[in-house]
Amino acid sequence: MRRKRAEKRIRIPDNKYNNILIGRFINNLMKKGEKQLANRVFYKAFNIIEEKTKSDPLEVFNKALNNVQPSIEVRSKRVGGSNYQIPTEVRPDRRIALAIKWILTYTKARNEKTISLRLANELMAAAVGEGSSVKKKEDVHRMAEANKAFAHFRW
Repeated sequence: MRRKRAEKRIRIPDNKYNNILIGRFINNLMKKGEKQLANRVFYKAFNIIEEKTKSDPLEVFNKALNNVQPSIEVRSKRVGGSNYQIPTEVRPDRRIALAIKWILTYTKARNEKTISLRLANELMAAAVGEGSSVKKKEDVHRMAEANKAFAHFRW
């Protein structure tokens, strides 16, 4: 008999905007349990976005996340001695997790001076549909499109 499925934990929203997505983002940004530092970095990035775009940073953040979320991805499956990349739809919770992970990965790869500036620039780039994190999403979609012939192995 299989074990019961783990129940979802209640996510804590952030202090300033009372937004669960932002709370989740800050938790992923955090290193070694230093949440205050992660908060400082995130809100400083929001201030930079507000200065540069003269618009609501929360709007930019949501737009960036929506532009990076993948709708389809490839999963590896072994069929008859060979591995196939099978395109599968992405669960809503995983979409957000992947988007956050990609944004943070490519934020760290940028070469601006501070992490706040890197994060702000990556979010602004993603919001207008450019930047490395959006390119990653397009690559994943292209990979799924290329392997559409193996979709019948999905069961």
